[in-house]
Amino acid sequence: MQTSRRWRRAGIETWVALLCGCAVGPDFARPEPPNPPGYTAEPTPEQLAPAAGQAEQRLELGREISAQWYQAFGSAQLDDVLERALRDSPTLAAARATLARAQETVTAARGSLFPQIDASASVSRVGTPAVASGSKSGLTATLYSVGGSVSYAVDVFGGIRRGVEQEEALAEFQQYELAAAWLSLTGNTVTGAIVIGSLRAQIEANEEVAQDDRNNLELVQRKYTAGKAARSDVLVAQTQLASDLAQLPTLRQQLAVAEDAVSVLAGQLPGQWSPPEFALDGFQLPGELPLSLPSELARQRPDILAAEAQLHAASAAIGVATAQLFPSLTLSADLTRDAVISGGAGAAWAVAAQLAAPVFHGGTLRAERRAAIDAYEAALASYQETVLTGFEQVADTLRALANDAELVGAQAQLLETARESLALQRISYDAGKSDVLLLIAAERAYQQARLDFARAQGQRLQDSTELFVALGGGWWRANL
Repeated sequence: MQTSRRWRRAGIETWVALLCGCAVGPDFARPEPPNPPGYTAEPTPEQLAPAAGQAEQRLELGREISAQWYQAFGSAQLDDVLERALRDSPTLAAARATLARAQETVTAARGSLFPQIDASASVSRVGTPAVASGSKSGLTATLYSVGGSVSYAVDVFGGIRRGVEQEEALAEFQQYELAAAWLSLTGNTVTGAIVIGSLRAQIEANEEVAQDDRNNLELVQRKYTAGKAARSDVLVAQTQLASDLAQLPTLRQQLAVAEDAVSVLAGQLPGQWSPPEFALDGFQLPGELPLSLPSELARQRPDILAAEAQLHAASAAIGVATAQLFPSLTLSADLTRDAVISGGAGAAWAVAAQLAAPVFHGGTLRAERRAAIDAYEAALASYQETVLTGFEQVADTLRALANDAELVGAQAQLLETARESLALQRISYDAGKSDVLLLIAAERAYQQARLDFARAQGQRLQDSTELFVALGGGWWRANL
C-alpha cells in the first residue's frame, strides 16, 4: 500500500514538472552600450564661432532632444510641410500597417500557450433496405451528433514560449523600423527644404552676377564706341555673360528636382502640390545643438535598436530549435453525444495523452540548431556594425559642423574681398587704367564667392539637421 502511494506521488510530481516545464536557453541579455569618452578622438568644442560675424552655435552635452526638433530652424513654412508629410506620407502608413501585422502575429503565437477548444455538430439521414430491416418499406432514421474536443500542447521545454518571444522581438523590430521611417521622413524633408533655399540663393546670386555682366558689357561697348577699347574686349564681355547665363538652367533643374522630392515626401503628387518657395534666409541656424551622451546613443537610434531586436529574435530562434530535440507532450479530450430521432441517445468520451520524441532525423534537428546559432552570430556582428556606423555618423557630423563654421567665416570674408575688388576693377577699367581681362577675372571671382557662400550657409544648415537625425531626433517622444 505504501509503495503504491509512493509511486502515485512520484507520478504526480513528474506530471507537475512536465506541465510547468523549463524553457531551453539561451536567455537573451541586451548588449551593453559602448561608453567611450567622446565621439571623436579630439575633444568636442562646446562653441562653434565662425569669423566675419557669422552666427555661432553651441553644443550642449546631455541635453534632451525634442520630437519637434525641426522647429529649431524657425520656419513656419517648414513646420507646415512637416505636418503634411507626417499626416499623408505613404511610407509611414506602410510602416504602421506592417507593425500592426507583426503585433497580431504575436497575439496569434500566444494563443498556442492555451488549450485549443473546438466544437462540432453533424446531422445525417440513414436508411436500411427492406430485406435487412425485415419490413416491406425499410427503415430510415435521422442521426444527430454534437460534441467538442480539447487539446493542449504542454510546453515542456519552452519551445512555444521561445516562439512567442521570437515573434515579440520581431514586432519590436517593426516598431523601430517605424521610428526609423519617421526619422528619415523628417530629416529628408528638412534637408530638402534647405536644399531648395540654397538653390534659390544660388540662382538669385547667378542672376545678379548676370546683371553685372550686362552692366560690364554696356561699359565695354561704350568704350568701344568711343574708340577706347578693342573689339576683342566686347567679345570677352559677351562671352562672360553667356557663360554665366548657361549655369542657370542647371540650377533651375536641380531646384525642380528638389521641389518634386519634397512633394513626394509630403505624400503629394508634384503636379498637384508644390512646397513653399523656401528662402535660405528664411531658416534660422539653431544656436543650441543637443548632443546626447555616447552611452545613450545605442538606446536612442532606431537602427541600432532594430538590430538589437533582430538579435533578440535570433536568440529566441535558438531556443525554438533546441526544443525540437526534446520530447513533446499533447493532452486531448473528446466528448460526443449521438442521438437518433426515433430512438435513444448516447454519449462517448475519450481522454488521451500523446508523447512524441525525436529518435532519428538524419541530423536535421541538430543542423537546424547549429544554423540558428550561426544566424545569431551573424545578427550579433550586424548589431556591432550598426553601432559602429551610428557612432561614425555622429563623429563625422560633429567634425562637419566645426569645419562648416570655419568655412562659412572664410567664405564671408572672401565674398567681401571679392566685392571690393570688383568695384575697384570697374573704376580702374572705366578710367582706362586696366584691361577688360582683369575686370572679367574680378567678376568671375565675385560670382564664385557668391555661390560658394550660399553653398556654405546651406551646408551648415544641412549638417545641423544631420546631427539631430544622427542622434535619433527624439522619436521616442513622437506620436508614432
